[in-house]
Amino acid sequence: MADVCYVGVDVGTASVRAALVTRAGRVKSTAEEPISIWEPLTDHYVQSSTEIWDKCCIAVKRVTEGVDRSQVRGIGFDATCSLVVLDQSFQPVPVSQHGDEQRNVVMWMDHRAAEQAARITSAGHGVLSRVGGVMSPEMQPPKLLWLKENLRERCWNKAAHFFDLPDFLSWKATGSLTRSLCTLVCKWTYCPPEGWDAGFWTSIGLEDLLENNSSKLGNMTCSPGSPLGDGLTQEAAADLGLETGTAVGASLIDAHAGGLGVIGADVKGLNLPCEDQPITSRMAMICGTSTCHMVVSEQPLFVPGVWGPCLSAMVPGMWLNEGGQSATGRLIEHMVKGHAAYTQLQEEARQRFPLNGENVYTYLNSHLSSMAVSVLLSPLADPNLKGMVIGLPLSQTLDDLALLYLATIQALALGTLHILEAMKEAGHDIRTLFLCGGLSKNALYVQIHANATGLPVVLPDQKEAVLIGAAVLGACASQDYSSIQEAMERMAKVGKVVQPDCELRSFYERKNKVFLRLFAHQREYQALMSQR
Repeated sequence: MADVCYVGVDVGTASVRAALVTRAGRVKSTAEEPISIWEPLTDHYVQSSTEIWDKCCIAVKRVTEGVDRSQVRGIGFDATCSLVVLDQSFQPVPVSQHGDEQRNVVMWMDHRAAEQAARITSAGHGVLSRVGGVMSPEMQPPKLLWLKENLRERCWNKAAHFFDLPDFLSWKATGSLTRSLCTLVCKWTYCPPEGWDAGFWTSIGLEDLLENNSSKLGNMTCSPGSPLGDGLTQEAAADLGLETGTAVGASLIDAHAGGLGVIGADVKGLNLPCEDQPITSRMAMICGTSTCHMVVSEQPLFVPGVWGPCLSAMVPGMWLNEGGQSATGRLIEHMVKGHAAYTQLQEEARQRFPLNGENVYTYLNSHLSSMAVSVLLSPLADPNLKGMVIGLPLSQTLDDLALLYLATIQALALGTLHILEAMKEAGHDIRTLFLCGGLSKNALYVQIHANATGLPVVLPDQKEAVLIGAAVLGACASQDYSSIQEAMERMAKVGKVVQPDCELRSFYERKNKVFLRLFAHQREYQALMSQR
């Protein structure tokens, strides 16, 4: 068994990535292929499932080149929560009024259905209790309603199968129509063990999706990592360059794969508060352009403003709650690049780190240290506010930019603290943070999160945590491991532990109380301004 390996495939917004991962969780090789994005109208973003599958095949062939096919024991897929539409013959159905009929994917970030989402929210159906009380235009019900209302002839009447992109990939690989509970529960309002809520779909005008035992939505489900069908079909195996029958695990949404790639790591001997505690004592943070905060529980817990509880959405048999910040890396970039001193920052970074490209954040972290600045600034953040910065000077120097950058990171860390406190009030007992994603490579971001929350932060030893999570699905499906939990423990590895600075903890606790009061004042101000 020492030489066996697994393939993880991650379909992101603009590219397909694949990795060949050993039984011990070491990434042997990776490959990346770009995928197209079209914007036929404002807020409409579409892709082609045919192109996406073709790029998956190219990437998998690249990472397995020169490898004995018999050594590849399983494959797992994760992807963005985009909507794929196929007809009765499983051919693409276009999701735009004009253009190539192969463009049959409504992307996760497509906001064409904002009005439909608002209507669904205002109706207040009970299923909304598991999505924080608000239906997002990035979820599938409003997108389906938009297609029915706006593309009845070109799309709706021809559609026979609606897939979340992760489920499309596992169907393409195996021919199995079984959907992952991750996608259906998180993005489609499915609720096991009851299943589809007929009252909800009828109330929003989509009762036709319930016909034929809900065949268009999917009527067979399983937990992530469950083996699908008989493994790879002959056609899919030829496309991917693997053996027919290679195990395929039920898929995950990309962020959830990141959670799977870090949250179950073995922490024995690291003297962490989550050691010898159940996985429910851990929170996974997948932090990049945006950030997802994921925690599991043995019993369903309802947290105001947080998605879930979702059964088996990440770890089989456990309930997932998912908080989030819609702009984290994007917010930091906006604050830094929009500052008058940004050009100077680029030049200073090039001179200071000539071998490291234009890593402006590495330079800013170093510059803050050289300023010997106190980190006790007063940031303010709330995803519902239009934005507020308190204490801006009239000057626009590089020092000012560095302080604004620091304040932004502190604001994001306090946002995480707010999410943690809400989860703890609902019954979660979170003792350790597990981070992955692009921002987890920023030492200042990591340290301030540890300081603000008072919790140690665990970083993975492999930078490709999402791909590790996808490979875990394949490993579990191969039955080389008895469960997702065992596969996670063996394949997810700890790289570094960052401890909080206890002397700063009381500062964050005091400031957090002030910020909560300021939030209320800012909301009142915005409400008054909106009435003008």
